[in-house]
Amino acid sequence: MSARQTFVIVGAGLAGAKAAEALRSNRFDGKVILIGDETYRPYDRPPLSKGYLLGSTEREKIYIHPAQWHLENDIDLRLGTRVTEIDCVSHKVSTAQGWTLDYDKLLLTTGSRPRRLQVPGAQLPGVQYLRRVADSDALRAAFAAAQQVAVIGAGWIGLETAAAAREAGCHVTLLERGKLPLLGVLGAEVAETCAALHRAHDVELRPNAEVAEIIGDGDKAAGVRLAGGDVVPADAVVIGVGATPNTELADAAGLPLDNGIVVDEHLVTADSDVFAAGDVANSYYPMLGTHLRLEHWSAAINQGPVAAANMMGTLTSYDHVPYFFSDQYDCGMEYSGYVGPDGYDEVVFRGDVASGDFIAFWLRERRVLAGMNVNTWGVTDAIEALVRSGAHVDAAKLADPDVPLMGLAGKATHVR
Repeated sequence: MSARQTFVIVGAGLAGAKAAEALRSNRFDGKVILIGDETYRPYDRPPLSKGYLLGSTEREKIYIHPAQWHLENDIDLRLGTRVTEIDCVSHKVSTAQGWTLDYDKLLLTTGSRPRRLQVPGAQLPGVQYLRRVADSDALRAAFAAAQQVAVIGAGWIGLETAAAAREAGCHVTLLERGKLPLLGVLGAEVAETCAALHRAHDVELRPNAEVAEIIGDGDKAAGVRLAGGDVVPADAVVIGVGATPNTELADAAGLPLDNGIVVDEHLVTADSDVFAAGDVANSYYPMLGTHLRLEHWSAAINQGPVAAANMMGTLTSYDHVPYFFSDQYDCGMEYSGYVGPDGYDEVVFRGDVASGDFIAFWLRERRVLAGMNVNTWGVTDAIEALVRSGAHVDAAKLADPDVPLMGLAGKATHVR
């Protein structure tokens, strides 16, 4: 690889940082420019709603690399820098600082941002979103000062922040438009276990809740008014209603979009010199035969190196089983697999659901689409093997803790 080549990475989050690391570990000897609009060096985001928010993880622990790593590895890290334009024809990027940078290969890891709730009062002080480290700092301070917290949205961020607020001693009301938390992701059978977990920790769940307004005195949010007229009092309001991919640069550059930047299994866009990875990438999964955009840690940490390999000319497919994890109270969860738009026709539980130590499997036509282990460890590889096998399984054996999961993957009848 010629030292004259320049690879530019726009977005200094996990995907961008791991791509830069992979370039150097695979002996790319050209110039690597890593550009981020935050002033902090690249850091992991999961702790922001987990250990860091709880105060159990120190600030230094969230960073992906030590402070001197970028200098030691000749990474040109440009923080507090916003890219304003990409010119794919001339292979240039422009920044708000007035810099114009040439590139041979470009990787977009621009991530996503919280979706804003469009109701009156949403701009009041005391209304919080969570995406960046400063947001987590503000939330921790708000929980320390608050007595009552309203969380709007019972997705993963909503559930994790609700748990953190309860552990801070706040009364928490969790407002969800659906019937159950994560109903669209987990289905009713498993979503009910999430609801039960939060009820057991005295969270007040308000399903079918339509937010009409965030009320306050102009200086600070004081509660949430629902469409039916009920008012939920709150000293702090947390909004977690989804995320929007940061595709504006790609759109202006003429790159195809569809719920993110469209890339193939090599993470390359319609322009062979432009790649995308992480939250912003809608990538093709050969194993699943479909495109997915996943806002999960695993996609960012694994796609960055795959993009780096392909930028260097080493043809590499991204074909990981989708994976995410969550920590709430003393409960840890890992989910592996994907339930597509056709849904599932059966949920099989292994273990003791009542005690909170179990594995849930989603099946369609006796084939394991996904599995989630709850406070049950060392089984992720076996679950992934079952998902990859595309094979018929015996539901009774799947439910039996005495039957090894890996054995089921190995002996199942392959149907693909």
